Amino acid sequence: MQKFNSAGVEIAYEVWGQGKPVLLIHGFASNAFVNWRDTGWVKALNDAGYQAIAIDNRGHGESEKFYDKALYSAPLMADDARRLLDHLGIARAAVMGYSMGARISAFLTMQYPERVACAVFAGLASRMITGVGGAEEIAAALEAPNLAAVVDRGARGFRVFADSTKSDRAALAACIRSTRVKIKEEALAAIRTPVLVVAGELDEVAGPVEGLTSVIPNSQGVVLPKRNHMNAVGDSGYKAAVVTFLAQSYGLGELI
Repeated sequence: MQKFNSAGVEIAYEVWGQGKPVLLIHGFASNAFVNWRDTGWVKALNDAGYQAIAIDNRGHGESEKFYDKALYSAPLMADDARRLLDHLGIARAAVMGYSMGARISAFLTMQYPERVACAVFAGLASRMITGVGGAEEIAAALEAPNLAAVVDRGARGFRVFADSTKSDRAALAACIRSTRVKIKEEALAAIRTPVLVVAGELDEVAGPVEGLTSVIPNSQGVVLPKRNHMNAVGDSGYKAAVVTFLAQSYGLGELI
């Protein structure tokens, strides 16, 4: 992967294809390749005529690792994403985030609205407002000496996933312990950027889609039937909805 300096933090990223840029921000314990390339997203966007740009969030993938929870706030990671756009000379892009990446994308949209042409918040809907629990249980699972020592079923899934992505589990534990501030409804209501909210029907981590679309004025929602938090990310219906949304809100993927 390529790397750049984000205010002293080494951040990895990759770029595929030509056309209008779509910045992709992955979820917790994942990385650019697992979340976006391996699930067919890069190909789907390239086939639609868009350039796909995927970042490895700090503490993940090939980006720099930290073990202080204060260095993993969503606003800080949103600044990494904005600096990547600066590094690439991109004034404005479509942005899509999944789960933790959706939270980061929301902060990017709120902090730098002039840089975000349209946004997709996927894998995190109403719980962006009400909050997602279980952080300490997940951190403990990541720090456990082995998988057999993890007794919490929900946390066990994150441990398995972190091991599958060969992640630095100590860095992830610090990340999950970072203060995940609930986003106030009035802050989301101030967003004027076109937004698509996507979540699986069975996704308890995300919460109901309508809980977020009812707050963001220029937004629409898609519920993926029979999908949960882990298997929604590569869903064909998700891809089709995003390609349609981009064409409507961002324009076709012609070269720029």
